Amino acid sequence: MALTGEKQDFSRRLREALKQAEAPAQGAAAIAREFNLRYEGRPVTAQAVGKWLGGRALPSQDKIRALSAWLEVTPHWLRFGDGEGKPVPVLRQPAAAYRVEPQWLARKYEALSEPHKKIVFEILIALLKLEGKR
Repeated sequence: MALTGEKQDFSRRLREALKQAEAPAQGAAAIAREFNLRYEGRPVTAQAVGKWLGGRALPSQDKIRALSAWLEVTPHWLRFGDGEGKPVPVLRQPAAAYRVEPQWLARKYEALSEPHKKIVFEILIALLKLEGKR
């Protein structure tokens, strides 16, 4: 199969996985934002995501792994598909999606602008007050 066909097939599977996962993100910019929240590497641009969705580019394998974890499909299915053409769900514990490594959270916080850091801080204080733990 030509590389162009592989890119288009990947694009179709990505759009299908986004739909099945009921991802709140719509549009390349929103998908890029949601992806970057979950990806530890260099952030992707809306243009890159647009190329993925349009069948003009394939993401690197580490990005495919991040996409598959987010969309709860196997990396193999997302990249190559299977004979039936249906997403292969990843088996995971439901609570796993809410567990965050402190180092990951610290890196994401440090990447924020100062005004956004202030917003996060204020939200955290408000939540702690609601929980009675301040």
